Amino acid sequence: MAPAYNFSIIDNCLTCAFREDRLFCDVSNEVLEALQAVKATSVYSKGTLLCLEGQPPRGIFILCTGRAKLFTSSSEGKTVILRIVEPGEVLGLTAVIGDTPYEATAETIEPSQANFISRTDFLRFMEEHPDVGKKVAQQLTHNCKCAYDEIRSLGLSNSVPEKIAKLVLSWAEHPLRPPTKEAPEIAIRVTLTQEEIAQLTGTARETVSRVLRDFKKKGWLRIKGATWFLLKQEELEKLVTT
Repeated sequence: MAPAYNFSIIDNCLTCAFREDRLFCDVSNEVLEALQAVKATSVYSKGTLLCLEGQPPRGIFILCTGRAKLFTSSSEGKTVILRIVEPGEVLGLTAVIGDTPYEATAETIEPSQANFISRTDFLRFMEEHPDVGKKVAQQLTHNCKCAYDEIRSLGLSNSVPEKIAKLVLSWAEHPLRPPTKEAPEIAIRVTLTQEEIAQLTGTARETVSRVLRDFKKKGWLRIKGATWFLLKQEELEKLVTT
């Protein structure tokens, strides 16, 4: 592994320490060897566009490290973030399988590594290894569930504070470090800007700023750069309706 940014490049899928924890990578060595032969590994800086909405599906991206935002834009320039893509997920899968244009744009929100496989190679890879079809179905099911969750959050939340509370609580499920008796606050890394949080919650940046300011004033949240500290989780949970 060669160092890049603040992580190491995963050159070989067979020796990846995370393979068993990643949906699409938890396959037999034989399948991984075939995957290794058709993939191209690259490291991308923050803000790199991987897939462009409306363009022909040239292939898929398996995100190894880092995160990306999946968003769609109107002709008037309004942008809505559909969701944040985590390591181990596959981008462009629906378009490649269905031979339709990419349905959304994927942009890295932090330095990332991804494996690219062309559409032709991926379809042949699936045909030669039927077990991959199950992984594809699981990934598409995950995408569908994420869409349902987002619609539910936007449609059933009664207020912007509730939407933002849900978002912060979801991030708190994957803290930077486990809370301790000496440091009970939950530390989370947030690389989204307030504008991006607004696009993710369907509101205005000014509203996001006002809500976060209110959370901090009440002592529920502390923000230090890209590190947020959730001080009173129970208070945010009170905002979230079932």
